[in-house]
Amino acid sequence: MKGTVLAVCVGSGGIPKSSVEETRITLDGLEGDSQRQKFHGGRDRAVCLLSIEEYRLLQEDQVDCEPPGAFGENLLTEGLDPTTLRPGDRLRVGAEVLLEIHDVRQPCATLRAVDARFPDLMVGRSGWVCRVLAEGTVRAGMAIARVAHQ
Repeated sequence: MKGTVLAVCVGSGGIPKSSVEETRITLDGLEGDSQRQKFHGGRDRAVCLLSIEEYRLLQEDQVDCEPPGAFGENLLTEGLDPTTLRPGDRLRVGAEVLLEIHDVRQPCATLRAVDARFPDLMVGRSGWVCRVLAEGTVRAGMAIARVAHQ
């Protein structure tokens, strides 16, 4: 399964995040991105993925949101079928970065700032949180693909 990184987003904590041209992903997450460590972040949740396909489904439910970054995602992707991804799957981003999906992203009450129906409306289409297995630079336009465990 292959896709594309549409946007790389960072922020000072919370939502929304802003897209940047490129940044480096380290074991602790994206450089320039702050996370509220009590509830978010840490090495098992260093990177948040969300697909444009999930955005489109939410927009069909009349959610007024404009990607990228509205839901606090770090990487906005296209072409990876989120319904087939599972914890433990590994994703190669460009030539350097290797992510491992740790868990489903749990939508939190902070998302009510986007739409009062959240977090309930996002259940099942909230994205994934990942740990970083190999660091490197990421930018929009890079390929992202599920890879076999080595």
